[in-house]
Amino acid sequence: MSFGLDEDRTAIREMALGFAAEHIAPHALDWDRDKTFPVETLREAAALGMAGIYVREDVGGSGLSRLDATLIFEALSTGCPTVAAFLSIHNMCAWMIDAYGDADQRQRWLPSLMGMERIASYCLTEPGSGSDAAALRTRAERDGDHYVLSGEKQFISGAGASDLYVCMIRTGEAGPAGISAIVVEKGTPGLSFGADERKMGWNAQPTRAVRFDGCRVPVGNRLGAEGQGFKIAMSGLDGGRLNIAACALGGAQAAHDKALAYMADRRAFGAKLTDFQALQFRLADMATSLEVSRTFLRHAASALDAKDPAATQLCAMAKRHVTDAAFEVANQALQLHGGYGYLAEYGVEKIVRDLRVHQILEGTNEIMRVIIARGLTGGRR
Repeated sequence: MSFGLDEDRTAIREMALGFAAEHIAPHALDWDRDKTFPVETLREAAALGMAGIYVREDVGGSGLSRLDATLIFEALSTGCPTVAAFLSIHNMCAWMIDAYGDADQRQRWLPSLMGMERIASYCLTEPGSGSDAAALRTRAERDGDHYVLSGEKQFISGAGASDLYVCMIRTGEAGPAGISAIVVEKGTPGLSFGADERKMGWNAQPTRAVRFDGCRVPVGNRLGAEGQGFKIAMSGLDGGRLNIAACALGGAQAAHDKALAYMADRRAFGAKLTDFQALQFRLADMATSLEVSRTFLRHAASALDAKDPAATQLCAMAKRHVTDAAFEVANQALQLHGGYGYLAEYGVEKIVRDLRVHQILEGTNEIMRVIIARGLTGGRR
């Protein structure tokens, strides 16, 4: 399958690259240093249709494809992977409401999410259930036309700043069949948040625990039927994994570009660094790794668009391969800067710190191998 971009997709990519260069990249180091969550910049991106990329158009979405989304998130991440990655999470939540919400839910929540007047966070991970998501313990007890929620979610991007929380909550028995998807709105009594986590990277978005203590949520906030939540969560993660891989790819491309520019300017032993064949080969290997990753990511995105039966496996492969390759490229770019790469002002060490978590979130790369292996052997998914 060829992934040459047509005129429309080229324009989408150029639009996102231009936005990243003008509105994100000039501020990325300051946002990282000051731990600033750039909500107004995110709303400017939303005004260009980037908050509901694959949400249907009747509620203000852009109605684009998963392949289009990978182009956008890769381009935005050349400015800052952290900001682009949060936008990808918001998009995942919006898509879940669009895909599984009823007519009232779609009209109630999606128009404001499309402009990011309201922001959404995804709540699956818990302190005692990370990779083993089906073992989550946060519980919802039915009380008339409400659920009463108790428990805690951990490592939630945007927690405290977001307005809607798409939560996976246990409404039934143990295991995946007992999980439901419930949207909790900010300001609901019994909803609270932990302290902002101190992190290695991803400093331009808050990460906090989300806590439920007798939190009463209308039954009408449940997406789909009771017990459908784990299926909803996993379907959301297929696309989320592509997006996170695209964000890693864009960050790595920026690191590679920084290394190339630095080496063309830096001299040692009477010559530019780009004149040394050993360093030329390293740049060549990095560029090849990025292009291989880009091609496979687009293949996986096309499979998801086509509802290919192998899409889940391909998305796991793409997430595993691209995030590993991207981190290695960024790390090599730092090395090629020598001691300057370790300094914050050059921006490479920030990319390395940011991309490290892409190998962990949306399912660790070890779990991606489990998914791939089960697909190959016919084992339990």
